[in-house]
Amino acid sequence: MSATAENDDDAPSLTVPCADPRGDPFLRTRFALPTRSATFLRRQRLVDHLDHGLRTPLTLVNGAAGAGKTLLAADWADGLREPVAWLTVEAGDHRPGVFWAYVFEALRTCGARVTGVAGAPADSGGVGRGLLTSLAAELNARDRPVVLVLDEYDRMTAPEVAEQLDFVLRHSGQGLRLVLVTRIEPLLPLHRYRAAGELTEIRGAELSFTTAEADTLLRLHGLRLPVDAASALVERTQGWAAGLRLSALAARESTDPERYLKEFEAGHSTVADFLLAEVLRGRTQETQDLLLRVSVLDRFCPGLADALTLRTDAEPLLAGLHRENAFIERLGHSWYRMHPLFREILRAHLRERMPGVEPELHLRAARWLRRSGFLAETLTHGAAGGDWDLAAGALVDDLAIGQLFTGLRSDALAQLFAGMSPEAGSAASDLVRAAGALARRDLDHGLVRLRRAQEQLSDADGSPGPATARLSCALLEALAARLTGCPPRAEQAAVAAEELRRDVPDRLLDEHPELTALLMTHVGSARLWEGRFEDARALLTRVAGAVPSGAATVLPRAESMGHLALLDYLNGWLGRAERRALAAVSEGERAGLPKPPGAGLGRLVLAAVAVDRQELARARSLLDSTAGLPAREHDPVATAGRALVASRLLLDSGDLCAAVETAAPDVSAAVVSPWAESHAAVVRAAARLAEGRPDEAVRFLHGVSGDQPVCAVEAAAIQIAAGRPQAAIDLLGTIRAEERTGPVVRVGATLVRARSAQESGDSATARALVTRALLDARRERLRRPFLRAGDWIKPLLATDSLHELAQDWLATDRPRRRHGERLRTAPGPAPLVAVELSTRERDVLRRLARMMTTEEIAADLYVSVNTVKTHLKSAYRKLAVNRRSDAVHRARDLGLL
Repeated sequence: MSATAENDDDAPSLTVPCADPRGDPFLRTRFALPTRSATFLRRQRLVDHLDHGLRTPLTLVNGAAGAGKTLLAADWADGLREPVAWLTVEAGDHRPGVFWAYVFEALRTCGARVTGVAGAPADSGGVGRGLLTSLAAELNARDRPVVLVLDEYDRMTAPEVAEQLDFVLRHSGQGLRLVLVTRIEPLLPLHRYRAAGELTEIRGAELSFTTAEADTLLRLHGLRLPVDAASALVERTQGWAAGLRLSALAARESTDPERYLKEFEAGHSTVADFLLAEVLRGRTQETQDLLLRVSVLDRFCPGLADALTLRTDAEPLLAGLHRENAFIERLGHSWYRMHPLFREILRAHLRERMPGVEPELHLRAARWLRRSGFLAETLTHGAAGGDWDLAAGALVDDLAIGQLFTGLRSDALAQLFAGMSPEAGSAASDLVRAAGALARRDLDHGLVRLRRAQEQLSDADGSPGPATARLSCALLEALAARLTGCPPRAEQAAVAAEELRRDVPDRLLDEHPELTALLMTHVGSARLWEGRFEDARALLTRVAGAVPSGAATVLPRAESMGHLALLDYLNGWLGRAERRALAAVSEGERAGLPKPPGAGLGRLVLAAVAVDRQELARARSLLDSTAGLPAREHDPVATAGRALVASRLLLDSGDLCAAVETAAPDVSAAVVSPWAESHAAVVRAAARLAEGRPDEAVRFLHGVSGDQPVCAVEAAAIQIAAGRPQAAIDLLGTIRAEERTGPVVRVGATLVRARSAQESGDSATARALVTRALLDARRERLRRPFLRAGDWIKPLLATDSLHELAQDWLATDRPRRRHGERLRTAPGPAPLVAVELSTRERDVLRRLARMMTTEEIAADLYVSVNTVKTHLKSAYRKLAVNRRSDAVHRARDLGLL
């Protein structure tokens, strides 16, 4: 029979009891609000939330031990105008008669009940329905509600008391507001209150201190710390109130509080004493053993926990710990994690109670995680347990070796495997070592380890899963071929990879798109080095646009875009090269990588475009920005690209000797790159021509052919300047694939023909050809061929019709003449139209020049995105442009940036 059914006919007592039904006097301390110390911090956001809770019948304050629940409720209750009945629940209250006797007395003590009305329970074992009905009716008749706070309600374990409490609450109407302060979920039907909108909840996440609150709390303890120190303490304690207070008290006794809070040993502190006492005290041996063992894990589920304890009871134990708010948080799908500070304390406790067991626990975890398909955690625990062959084998078997090169985890993986012991001798371990060495561009060690792994694999044809290891070998072979400038070897690796893909599960290929993307990027780069532009473009375009996007493929996408930008530049497409290069630079930045891989080649192309547009200061800045990029950028293509840009920049700046020294790429490659050699030859020839040695200049051009159209037109310009017009025209005739060449080739070739016509006396044809060249160049803002053309072009550009085409974008001299005066060249550049930009418009343009997005500019200037757009529109209007890049270039031309 339930307690609510007992004593239904009991007549209410008309006397005021002075003792509980057991005959023990009431403990008055249980009705008193807990006192707050001088360092107590009132957190107004939580007080406001509790105030809001007065609109609902039930408020639940649920949090772990030391979360600050009791003091929060006491501080709030102390400021209420409504009568507050406070009761601290104790373990002995599980008998309904005792519990309700204390509730009745709490209500009477706060003046919420009239003496002699409804009586009080006389039997410690039960309470009559009539008594509870009378209480509910009395409360329902009140003009204003009484607030009943039941502190430490988690000590109440009797289901019948929960039923009775629910009955009284439901029938008290607006006369009762119940506040439960508890560590665990009460047995009340919370779902029903929640669905009806009659429940206010304050849980652990809300009880956690914010950084600002923690800083104020520390100041109350006499500690003034930098914001980052307070933030670090909040992160370590997860805002846990008791942890913050105990840490503050201990730090106050230290000679260096800031250092103490940063470095204190959690396992040997007052915080540890509190947690071990509050959480481990009274737990079974099995529960304590479970908690100690799972402390080596960042997260865990029952199956993983059982693997560590070698038992099968983890599921009910973890569910119970979570239900009791014992610093175990449910993550969903049966996974849990432990409060980080509690975990830190338990790990220290584990080392003391079970010395030497930690590595074995890591290995048990690694084996279970590997069977269950959790690669990242397998690697972490395999390394922590010292089994490097297990960790490397998991990485290779999962086809994840590409993660050492790309994605947000590449640096973390490299750091993890940097500690690999020499004893690890499996093929997988050697593959991981080879990958690490090649990532650092250490070819000697990388190739030795790769060959050793291949030898081991050749003896393991019958073992399970060798295809993933061999496919990993193909990836590393392609990278080695790229770095050594050996395209045939790269093609062999591609063929081998294509055959091996048939033996690898599709699931693994789908889960690791980075491997295929990296391999194609390496082969595409090798093809570009060899001068097979269209073959390289086909492969790189697939990587840039067809592979799944995401952090895993950031590096190959960015590198492919950078290579495609270089291809466009080498074919004479400035605008297209600039757009692709900007995309390459921003790809890694959007993914949040601190030093975006692949951005180096993109910036080199942007610098090359700036040289062709004669924006030499910008070119120098972009070139300098590539100097500190990771070593992975230094491969033949990137090295040759840097030599190309640097030598042309030095040449145009007048430093001829340095240009010649810089022109040849400093690489040791198995195959000579035709475009790298041709560009170097053109720079050397141009330098000799500028020094007045035309015959030497021409000798450098013997290897330049129409297969490199950009170099061919520049070589033709040098030939005609050296007095060899027919050789120049013949060289132009060797240029093939004009449908794939861009404006730079057309403009260069047209100017060579224009000079030939001018020098042969055909000024009309020369003027028409220069007009065509200006029209082609204007769209691309291509200045270099005109500014390096020589004196022959100045009279043509000085004519009114051609000057009209050149003004505002080509820095040429405009002649001034009076009526009847002969045409002469006026010194100095033509004055540009004055433009006035506001300070904020300049701020926006400066950040635009750094290739920041609209959202990034808004964040940097602490304004809205719409405000940035408004400033941009105004700047565009004033500068007479309609594109970002045009705005930046125009502003630079005007000296506004």
